Amino acid sequence: MKHRPSARRLVPPAQLLYTPEQRRRRDQTPWTLVQGILAPVQFLIFIVSLALVMRYLATGYGEHEATISIILKTLALYTIMITGAIWEKEVFGRYLFADAFYWEDMVSMLVIALHTAYLAFAYFDWFSPAQQMIVALAGYAAYVVNAGQFLLKLRRARLDTIDVSRSAGGNNAVPDAGQYSRSAGALCNAAKLGDPAIGEVAA
Repeated sequence: MKHRPSARRLVPPAQLLYTPEQRRRRDQTPWTLVQGILAPVQFLIFIVSLALVMRYLATGYGEHEATISIILKTLALYTIMITGAIWEKEVFGRYLFADAFYWEDMVSMLVIALHTAYLAFAYFDWFSPAQQMIVALAGYAAYVVNAGQFLLKLRRARLDTIDVSRSAGGNNAVPDAGQYSRSAGALCNAAKLGDPAIGEVAA
């Protein structure tokens, strides 16, 4: 009985998310692990903060706790964006807007702008606390979109790894561990939920 070839086409090298050299750098740099740790941390802060903000908007109670949680979320975002930019420099040779993550970085800039706007409104006491938190929620919505972008890149990186392995004759290969850090960098980046693909949900 003849073996039927897979219906899925192999990805041409020019369309791969990482070149072989970029994949090597991604797997070797310690910033990949840093992104993989920071991304879920930011996501957990986001979940707690979202609950506190929604409670305040619904009941009027817990303004202080909600405010502190947004500040912590913003600090986590700044941290993952800075480390994600370093990661991008290590892997792609530029701090931001590498071709592979151009649109993810663009949305990350929107996420940062909205979080920073909240900090400015809160610091200068512009608008009411409820209005300030609406701005924070807009930042959170953009963060979720950014995280989704990075999750899609995670999937693409995984499929690319399988395709490269198959083209090299390794049909049973599994994705390498290094790809999982930047999209988590997105979830927590979603600054770079970013890929090594687990990266910056958000910045």
